[in-house]
Amino acid sequence: MDVGVIGTGVMGRNHVRVYSELKLAANVFVYDVNYQAATGVAMANDATACDTIENLLESVDAVSVCVPTPYHREVGQKVLAAGVHLLMEKPICATTKEARELLALRSEDQVFGVGHIERFNPIVPEIRRIVRKPLFVEMNRHNPASARAVEASVIEDLMIHDLDILQHVLFGHPGELSAAGSLDAASALFRFNTTAAFISASRKSSKKIRRIYIEEEDLTVEGDFMDQEIFTYYKPGKYGVENERYVQENIIEKVMVNKVEPLKVELQTFLECVSQKRPFPVTPEQAIENLVLCERIREAVLR
Repeated sequence: MDVGVIGTGVMGRNHVRVYSELKLAANVFVYDVNYQAATGVAMANDATACDTIENLLESVDAVSVCVPTPYHREVGQKVLAAGVHLLMEKPICATTKEARELLALRSEDQVFGVGHIERFNPIVPEIRRIVRKPLFVEMNRHNPASARAVEASVIEDLMIHDLDILQHVLFGHPGELSAAGSLDAASALFRFNTTAAFISASRKSSKKIRRIYIEEEDLTVEGDFMDQEIFTYYKPGKYGVENERYVQENIIEKVMVNKVEPLKVELQTFLECVSQKRPFPVTPEQAIENLVLCERIREAVLR
């Protein structure tokens, strides 16, 4: 099938690169308001640059929208009106109101997915397989300051990845929620029945962190989204005191994870969903639920 990418920022360039490597993508078309930028990306990836969105939409079966968040609704509306299958980069829209308006425009036969990329990180299904009854969950997603243009707060930019995993992989909708911080460094505490879950996100760190930590009664799980590694720690089989020092013996296991590029899995899945006429794993309804949490946290932070 023929696919398109609208927007040639950091994520857009990556989408073009990956589509050009996938067998399901016969031809790749690119559009950006900066036609020179679109042409450069297209030439580097054996793709075709289009001078208007309309020309691109007439040429493709499916498209990734990678424009800045404030334009998601406007561009998404054009894609859906053209009858083209849509993968929208996260967040689905700037507000839940815009997201619901956009979702209402989808026809029944259109695939509409949202690019919550960590759902396709190989450590996520492994952690879901291992974890049974979590007592405590902590997730940290911290970035050094970046020169890239970001219109969204750290909540919609970074924290939303972990909100998606909390809601749609580990638990469901949270009960109590409290939050603190700023629009560049924020934390949130959730209650899922008797389980506490703490999330932090920052764009002010001097170290890049992508971490998940889960405690159960007899097991602790620690994962790294960047390195795609998981370690499990089992309760000590031996406690004691030797030479006036407390000693415990832990069993530590490294879980075998098949490392992959999550974006390649995401885009391959999207094209397979289009080809097989089935829903994308991250639905717009789920993406709206993630955005609802973002808005609740943002409101609490700004009080």
